[in-house]
Amino acid sequence: MKEQYDVVIVGSGLGGLVSAIILAKEGYSVCVLEKNNQYGGNLQTFVRNKTIFDTGIHYIGGLGEGQNLHQYFKYLGIIDKLNLKQLDENAFDIISFEDDTTEYPHAQGYENFVCQLVKSFPEEKENIENYCKSLQEVCGSFPLYNLEWEGKYDDEILRRNAKETIDSFTQNEKLKAVLAGSNFLYAGLPDKSPFYVHALIVNSYIESSWRCINGGSQITKQLLKQLKKYGGEFYKHKEVISFEVENHKVNSVKMKDGTEVSGKLFISNIEPKTTLKMAGEENFRKPFFNRIQSLEGVLSAFSLYLVFKPGTFKYINHNYYHFKNSGEVWTAHEYDENSWPKMYMASMNASKKDEIWADGMTFITYMKFDDVLPWANTFNTTVEKNDRGESYEEFKARKAAKFLDEIEIKFPGIRDCILSVHTSSPLSYRDYIGGDKGNMYGYVKDSNNPMKTLIPSKTKLENLYLTGQSISMHGVLGVTIGAVVTCSEILGKEYLITKINQATE
Repeated sequence: MKEQYDVVIVGSGLGGLVSAIILAKEGYSVCVLEKNNQYGGNLQTFVRNKTIFDTGIHYIGGLGEGQNLHQYFKYLGIIDKLNLKQLDENAFDIISFEDDTTEYPHAQGYENFVCQLVKSFPEEKENIENYCKSLQEVCGSFPLYNLEWEGKYDDEILRRNAKETIDSFTQNEKLKAVLAGSNFLYAGLPDKSPFYVHALIVNSYIESSWRCINGGSQITKQLLKQLKKYGGEFYKHKEVISFEVENHKVNSVKMKDGTEVSGKLFISNIEPKTTLKMAGEENFRKPFFNRIQSLEGVLSAFSLYLVFKPGTFKYINHNYYHFKNSGEVWTAHEYDENSWPKMYMASMNASKKDEIWADGMTFITYMKFDDVLPWANTFNTTVEKNDRGESYEEFKARKAAKFLDEIEIKFPGIRDCILSVHTSSPLSYRDYIGGDKGNMYGYVKDSNNPMKTLIPSKTKLENLYLTGQSISMHGVLGVTIGAVVTCSEILGKEYLITKINQATE
């Protein structure tokens, strides 16, 4: 590792790696520092009983030829290297309810989306079409989402509430629940979640939906190869503990092992609350510092990873969003000990070797950080292994058993197919991904006060920038665009978008 670089990037999540490649391609000397054993943040995978599981990336949208993420990945040089499997075109997601035997599909392609839903809601065709039109109109207002540098969305779009907007399309309560059924993708809150968040995410999956064969860490691997190709460097087990600031400028970062690296520009791909503390509260305006520290994190999750006995459980080429009650699509996070879990997302591992039988399946549901507060002072990662104690293991085992009872209702006989069960809690998300209180997607965006949750990618320190899921949007597409936003602060938006479009023509 050299002593000085043009750009030092702290954290190797998707935002950090995309920023690193963009700047390395432009001739900057770039260094990425990662505290963990694995690069990639939410793209990390792990293996249990020879079965690969994703920690955060269960499926990706917009990767069809010419679609937005396809174009960004083409510019980054990785699109042709990815091993992908397209989900079922007539149902990439299925919304289902315990109080209803019908399975409601979300299909790929807007015409097909309407066509498949109309089978269950024959009188609602026009309303479903209006919903689709509205999604596309909102997405058309965000220039970088469409690889354009010019354009402006008005404040009104940011203030539209997701639940209210979806409800406005129809009087049919079941259809309302079905259209909002995948709101776990942004941890939807009825009184806060903006419609643009719903639209930007759902639109990309309707355009096209894909699973990564053998896990999302292949994206990390390909990004690191590209970074190396352009002369960028990356180091793991390098935990940055502070940004050294002098005269409103970061000079260097100090690491836990006592080493220091200096640079001309710094990009933080770690939690903004943590970043500001590491750079020193005194270096930011008090109202700004306090606003960021007071932001509410999105809810966290409890995940169940099942390894199946070979040849016992059939591969399913779609995801499920399953609810106990169709009236609780927006309130599934409001649970108590008895009613948990009120919903879950179910997703399969796609693997090349066997198309008929599944080797594993992931189930995720909401869990509040408060549920794991008794163990909040324990930290456990691959680099620093710590035991959280017997009481924590008992807690996880109890939750896993209760979760499995609920899953068995939708998938009768699934227990007999299980070889082993593995779990992760909000503490796992906090320790491995670094999110405040283990949040899944950064901070809660609020349609009542859009400016409160807006975090600029350029800070008041003249050479410190932010990127990652808390800036702009979360998800693979959101974070990739966020990295483009961060880099356009350095390179200029028109210049960068022109470059990306030239590279993808």
